[in-house]
Amino acid sequence: MGFELILTSALLGAGLAMDAFSVSIANGLADRNMKTGRMLTIAGTFAAFQFAMPMIGWFVVRRMAETFEWFSPLIPWIALVLLLFIGGGLLKDGIEELKESKAAEASGESDAGAESDDGGAEKLGALMLFGQGVATSIDALSVGFTTASYNAAQALVSSLIIGVVTLAICMAGLRIGRRLGEMLAGKASILGGVILIAIGLEIWIRGVFF
Repeated sequence: MGFELILTSALLGAGLAMDAFSVSIANGLADRNMKTGRMLTIAGTFAAFQFAMPMIGWFVVRRMAETFEWFSPLIPWIALVLLLFIGGGLLKDGIEELKESKAAEASGESDAGAESDDGGAEKLGALMLFGQGVATSIDALSVGFTTASYNAAQALVSSLIIGVVTLAICMAGLRIGRRLGEMLAGKASILGGVILIAIGLEIWIRGVFF
């Protein structure tokens, strides 16, 4: 269970972090002179929310499974539906972003969002950062359904791995935003969608047939 837990958690973290990755790219674009400490604050905020949400979901689902015996067999099906929904949404958003990017390039507007190198956009405030953290991690709440079979220690380790993966991915996103622009945002969403759909199918197959 140890290696499987680590691998599944890391893949979940990568898939769930794609929204935060895209937002991190945008934040990097908005502040081209962002310092490492500021980057750690932003990425750490996203990571903290991605850690907390699965734990909250796990706690709620475990309580339901313990209280209602009929609920446990439904967990693989719920996990499948939720991850298909979230992954499908990421795929759809990613495809739309790629189409918009290609359309902008065709019309010569690809550099419209990068008008200056001195930070350009308004600095990211604490309230806005908090909102970004919630918005990019709310999907992770449903991960509690996928980890409902874990005990408390396993759920904690899984959430920690998801948080660490998110931290690393968001730090990369901020650096990419500062240097390369928006070219990877849509592709990241597509990759995240594929990962989450694959995990949903794996959990469903393992829960129903094994």
